[in-house]
Amino acid sequence: MNKSHVLLGAFLAFLICWGAAQAQNKYDTGATDTEIKIGQTMPYSGPASAYGTIGKTEQAFFKMINEQGGINGRKINLISLDDAYSPPKTVEQVRKLVEQDEVLFLWQNLGSAANSAIHKYVNQKKIPHIFISTGTTKFSDPKNFPWTMSGNTAYQTEAQIYARYVLKTKPDAKIAVLYQNDDFGKDLLKGLRDGLGAKAPMIVAEASYEAADPTVDSQILSLKDSGADTLFTFATPKFASQTIRKVYDIGWKPLHFMSYGSQSVAAVLAPAGLEKSVGLITSSNVKDINDPQWASASDVKTYQEFMKKYYSDGNPKDSINVYGFIQANLLVQTLKQCGNDLTRENVMRQAANLKNVELPMLLPGIKINTSPTDFFPFEQLQMQKFDGKEWKTFGEIIDLQH
Repeated sequence: MNKSHVLLGAFLAFLICWGAAQAQNKYDTGATDTEIKIGQTMPYSGPASAYGTIGKTEQAFFKMINEQGGINGRKINLISLDDAYSPPKTVEQVRKLVEQDEVLFLWQNLGSAANSAIHKYVNQKKIPHIFISTGTTKFSDPKNFPWTMSGNTAYQTEAQIYARYVLKTKPDAKIAVLYQNDDFGKDLLKGLRDGLGAKAPMIVAEASYEAADPTVDSQILSLKDSGADTLFTFATPKFASQTIRKVYDIGWKPLHFMSYGSQSVAAVLAPAGLEKSVGLITSSNVKDINDPQWASASDVKTYQEFMKKYYSDGNPKDSINVYGFIQANLLVQTLKQCGNDLTRENVMRQAANLKNVELPMLLPGIKINTSPTDFFPFEQLQMQKFDGKEWKTFGEIIDLQH
């Protein structure tokens, strides 16, 4: 065999190997051999701006991941845009992410109303809209909206847990409810009613507020006048903080429940006054970063080191940042499962195929599971009460599906 035949054979072998390697890599718009482009909207301004730190945590997390070599050799390009917690702005920004920036998928878009505004659009476009930051039930409907998946615990089932607790510990309660007048607040209210069942008349007063309202002071006064001795606050951080302060300042002392999304000591309780927050009840699946029992845990140390190095402007003791850290870890797990098949269809397939995933900063025993028929990854919670310094868990972990 002469030299030219040897060279030709080597070249053909290279082509075959190269072709086989390329055949293993499948891409849709937004993914390449070197990059995965992801889009999200966050309320960096507006009435829910306390949540904006989630996006900052997540951007910092992927800066760290990229410095470590990315995921399966690809850098993460997270494009995070401000929608000011305004649905029309969400629509505008998401269209930009999909049609101009050409992201592979949307991730962690925050807010029930915001996600409602883009729900049909992203499903018509067949853009994965995954682990979105809301627990509204309609975002877990794989039959009718197969491209949308919640990233939170279901609001309705969360409220059902509180109802169960009240029925057991205070069966003669007179309940007042403050709720945000959108899918977020209404889902929690429905869950509470459903959980109370035949005892739903225990709810003696309800008051709603709009996200653009300046305060909820008048609503709190009205609810107190109802004679209620138990209060459920289904509100975003700004209004949750206002409620805690007002309830205390007017001398009302109800058994006070706070929804999961407004339990941040740094962003909600401290602005209201820690002494005014004593006795609050909520639920969680996350380690309270303020609780000294977790101080020596390896995942807590990892989180704190991450915050110090990559998001030094952020408050490491803010549970909202812990949430962003957990969600970023969940996405890393999903993208690792995608391997080199970075099609939108496979991103959705892997997001719906999480099996007993354990992540840093989750409470011991909390595991994440999804399936093609179950689009809620977080389905376990544990009750907790605030003692003036940190949240103290009590009772057993409750599986919302059992």
